Amino acid sequence: MPHEHDEPDFRSLSEAPRMTRFLPGTAIEVVRPTIRRQGFGYALFDFDGTLSLIRAGWQDVMIPMMVEVLAENAPHEPADRLQSLVRDFVTELTGKQTIYQMIRLAEEVRKRGGRPLEPQAYKSEYIRRLMLRIGDRREGLRTGRYQPTDWLVPGSLDLLDALRQRGVELYLASGTDQPAVREEAALLGLDRYFGPRIFGALEDYRRFSKAKVIQDALREHGVPGERLLGFGDGYVEIINVKEVGGTAVAVASDETRRDGRPDDWKRNRLIAAGADLVIPDYHQARELIDYLWGE
Repeated sequence: MPHEHDEPDFRSLSEAPRMTRFLPGTAIEVVRPTIRRQGFGYALFDFDGTLSLIRAGWQDVMIPMMVEVLAENAPHEPADRLQSLVRDFVTELTGKQTIYQMIRLAEEVRKRGGRPLEPQAYKSEYIRRLMLRIGDRREGLRTGRYQPTDWLVPGSLDLLDALRQRGVELYLASGTDQPAVREEAALLGLDRYFGPRIFGALEDYRRFSKAKVIQDALREHGVPGERLLGFGDGYVEIINVKEVGGTAVAVASDETRRDGRPDDWKRNRLIAAGADLVIPDYHQARELIDYLWGE
């Protein structure tokens, strides 16, 4: 039975526009020009891929781990078939909390006649392997060997400064576990922008969702959803922001190249989910803010 805080599955809007335009001289793609362009008081940000690049490459940890698990339960199934299966469902579920991918892994083990571990056990093993991959990044940020801008989506601080200067209250909501999100936000110097308004996945995953963060914020301040601005590289936050009448900016960040060009897969997926604007990063933060405020 669905729970009130279950995260939505990806769905494509039938009215997704075919034609878009770019603001002159920019990489800012306007998908829906009829959006509200003033009076934003609140902004919701996703974390990984939207602001933080600390976990860039996580798919290269998750997918091989899952293929290993399935191969143990289906030793005669071709490796390339398992690789394709896992890549497809990991990609399909990207944007939801990590636990949802592990729930799917357990289902695939069961389909092959195996006895799966609890999804939380799979998640713990994935996190262990991920920490081995990104431990140098985290330690380098702690010691000063890396600067925060080395592991931020380009222009992030410029955008956050511009929003704060306009009095926008900032919220951060991530599908990554809350203690890790708060730790990594602090390593990147983002805690000074968000303060206590940093939220992440909980051990009981059904007690957290980005939709709940949005609902609580709007209820607390007694404001309509039209005053909400959302930034994300995952479909979940795009859908959640649009559901309350907010404006959704898709951050189609290429976490590897970081060269100012969008990731085409993210772009297409986020437009289909309902994004109003698409940007590759925040290099043109000032132009973006001027447009959003109708200036």
